[in-house]
Parts: sequence; structure tokens; C-alpha cells
Amino acid sequence: MKLKKLLSLAVAGAVTAAALTGCSGGSSSNGGSASSEEGNEAVTINFPTASASGALYAVGAAITNLWDTQIDYVSASSQASAGGIENLTLVSDGEAQVSIAISSNCYECLNGQNSFEGYAYDDLKVIAGLYFNPNQVVVTENSGIESLTDVAGKHFAVASAGSSVYGECQNHFTAAGLTFPDDINCEYITFTDAADMLQNGTIDGAWIMSGAPASAVTQACTSGCKLVNIGDEIISALQEQYPWYAPFTIPAGTYPNQDEDVQTSAIKMVMFCRGDLDEQTVYDLTKVFWENIDELGESQANLKGLTPEEAVKDIADLPLHPGAERYYTEIGVL
Repeated sequence: MKLKKLLSLAVAGAVTAAALTGCSGGSSSNGGSASSEEGNEAVTINFPTASASGALYAVGAAITNLWDTQIDYVSASSQASAGGIENLTLVSDGEAQVSIAISSNCYECLNGQNSFEGYAYDDLKVIAGLYFNPNQVVVTENSGIESLTDVAGKHFAVASAGSSVYGECQNHFTAAGLTFPDDINCEYITFTDAADMLQNGTIDGAWIMSGAPASAVTQACTSGCKLVNIGDEIISALQEQYPWYAPFTIPAGTYPNQDEDVQTSAIKMVMFCRGDLDEQTVYDLTKVFWENIDELGESQANLKGLTPEEAVKDIADLPLHPGAERYYTEIGVL
């Protein structure tokens, strides 16, 4: 697989760089570097994110830059990817060490369900629950789409088959009473391509799952598109089967020409890692992340206002990595 080859090359390069720089002793501090008290050997963190146009790409870049500069034995870098399901696959296969995905996909990976049937990764561990990732249904003004049921028969972008976004489409449209994908004229494209096609009117709508504001939605709304409200009845139906869903409000003014709040559904994003990552390393990753969260929030809106107290909630009962658990216990969260 082309992406896997590129990631493997990136890992090899990072290992070489880490070996050259080495590591030193010490302890982590706010705004400074961190080293394991045991004198950890050099550690490479490969962190796949999502498409370059999505909010997750920038979030991953900010986090890995922090770790790379503040933890002297860690060499961390982020890469574009196809998103959550591929991120979990790369971490499961050992081609990446840390990544982010929605909690539902993490749960399915841990337990070998749906896309991960027969491929469970039972050593998946959580570093932190992050922000809620809202579903965003954006449509053209001329589409006539006012609700999910109106998407029947329309030309609609659902992302790639097997992706986490495709799974969101399946869950939501089924809850709305449609037969998915048969009832929809589906387009299997990236967020970037969907934004372009919405802008020129060659599709009626698209499903975007990303932190708000998302660049693809901003681009579409600049051209006169709008967001569709997901009502309480749909969210209630989802929660009966999938307890990780929560209602979420996209405030008025988040996007161009958005004059009213829009209700949708959301799932918490989870930063996860391989269970075989050294405990001290994950402790340092967790500590440095939270000690610099204000600075991260200033550059990445999706990270603004996050707290360690909320980081251990709404994560679908996924297990914390022992290093992360040690940090949360140390600060009194657990």
C-alpha cells in the first residue's frame, strides 16, 4: 500500500534522526524539555492524522511539534492519512505509534467489530479523550435538502467506503429510515474534492466529520451552501444502539452565512497509542501535552478549553495507557 510505504520511510528517517540526537536525563517542566528519569533511549513517534484539508491534520502537527521540541528523547512527526480507521490500522500494524480517531472506531478496533472484524487490536490504549468531533452535513441551496431523509435520491458525497465517515453516513441515514447506500446516489471522494464539487454545484451535499470550523465546510458555505440540522429523534435513535453519540451545537457564525445555531451529533476524539509504548514515555507525552494545552489551544481551536478532568470521560470505556493513568492519578483526576 503506497501510504504504508511512505510512512515506513518516514519512520526510518525519524529513527536515524533520533539516534543522532540521543537523549539526556531530567524531568518534564512546563515550557521546557522532558527526559525520562530512567534515561530513556530515543523514541520515534509516527502520528498519522487525516487529509491535509481537515482540522485533524493541523491538530496532529501541533501535538507532534510540541513533543518533538519539548521531550528531548522523542522524535515525533505527523503525516496525512485517510483518517481514523486507517490510523487505527497503522497503529495496530506497528507502522505508527500514536494517533487520533473517534472513540467509536477505537472501541471497534479494540473489540474486532465492523471494519475490524477478525483484526482486533487488544493492546490499544488511550492517552487522552480530546474534543467532540461533530458530524456536519453541508448541502447546496438548490438541493432541496432540509433533513437527512431528503438526501434520498440525491448526489451526495459519503467519503471512501469503509472509512469512519462512511460509517457515520450508514448509521445516521439508517436511523433516518433510508436504506444506505442504495437510496442515495453516492460519491466516494475526499473532503477536499467534496468542497470543490459543492462549490461548483456538481453534487447536492456532503458528509464532513471534522472539528468545527472545518476548511471544507467553510469553502462550501462561502459559495452559498448551508448546514443541515440533525434532530433529537435521530440522535435518540442513534444513542439506543451507539452510546458514544452526543448532541452537539455548531454556534451561529461558525461558518460564512450561518445565521443560526445548527444541532448535529458528535463523538469524542481520542488520542490513542500502542500498548507496548514505554510507560515513562507515555507519561511524558501526557504530561507535556497537558502542561502546554493553553498554548496548543491558542493555535488550534479544537484544543482550546480542554481539561484533564474531561479527558477521561466519554471515551467508550477504553483503557488508559499505564503511563497516562499514572499522570492522571498524580494530578488527582483519577
